[in-house]
Amino acid sequence: MAAQKSTIREMAKLAGVSPACVSMILNKRNLQRFSEETVKKVRQIAASCQYKPKHLRLQGGVVRIICPSVMNPYYSTLIQSIEQEAIERGLRTTICTTYWDKDIEKALLDEAVASLETIGVIFAMIPQQPELAKKASKKIPVVAVGDRLDDLGFDTVEINNFHGGEVIGKHLIELGHKRAAYISTALNEEHSARVRRCQGLQAAYSARGMTEAVRIFSAEIPSYIELNTTSIEYDTGYQLTLKCMNEYQEATALVVVNDMVAYGVLDALADLGLRIPEDVSVCAFDNIFPSRFSGIQLTTVEHSIQDRGRSAFRLISERLKNPEFPSQTGGINRVEHMVQLVVRKTTGPAKF
Repeated sequence: MAAQKSTIREMAKLAGVSPACVSMILNKRNLQRFSEETVKKVRQIAASCQYKPKHLRLQGGVVRIICPSVMNPYYSTLIQSIEQEAIERGLRTTICTTYWDKDIEKALLDEAVASLETIGVIFAMIPQQPELAKKASKKIPVVAVGDRLDDLGFDTVEINNFHGGEVIGKHLIELGHKRAAYISTALNEEHSARVRRCQGLQAAYSARGMTEAVRIFSAEIPSYIELNTTSIEYDTGYQLTLKCMNEYQEATALVVVNDMVAYGVLDALADLGLRIPEDVSVCAFDNIFPSRFSGIQLTTVEHSIQDRGRSAFRLISERLKNPEFPSQTGGINRVEHMVQLVVRKTTGPAKF
């Protein structure tokens, strides 16, 4: 058996003593209470299981951060906030990228579970294979930062992306926009946040009786292109905007899946000679740092990136405090941060 994969409870059963006895012997507390034979037996079982006492595991352990890429400032900001919390708690992190490749995601999870060094996993997104993450969470603490979904079976730090889409939709409707387009990278069940943002936008328009107002323009992006094209989100936004404005000229507002894609949208509109927001309004999601620059001033949904990163590491820390993990019965932790629309200069009244 691998380290951390045999619990104190399991070793106690093998040794014929209580879990409390095993914990005290392995942590060298009150050894005078036990016979030399019992101490030797417990230590032999722990050695055969490659088990390390909790304080030794944490001292040399690493929390693995799994994310799609680090090109988008959303992820780099999230990662930095996780690392800030880790440093304050005296723990280390390491970063692993998947580029939305499910085989890589599975391999990273398998490595984490088997590793003697890894003491926890934080997903910077909802895993593409949540069932594998749930299985891994029975061995080591797992936290995912992402969309508010039905119970995934492990700890999550969430935002309500559906509500974020609704907030943007209501904002645009109040400005008189009767035709809108949703610009996005791949839309499927493996990217729930993107889908939920779109659904929220559609729901806002449907509530006003405009059921056909929102058209979707999306692009599937293979993982090898994600890996080899550093400007992929910008490029996708640019190309989809050209397509949208050619096929749906009635649209007076473009709602974009995230800020990085929106930068490509803004440049495409400018190259088409369209004024923002006089001719076309643009909204996005995330509120990453460049969106506030004077030359951009993007209207976008605030997603509390830094706060969510810190929350994720705090959940890991709470799990690591439990000496009986993964045998705890404390249930699943779900932390939700609220979304808020930040209105800047890329939205204005519809021109018709």
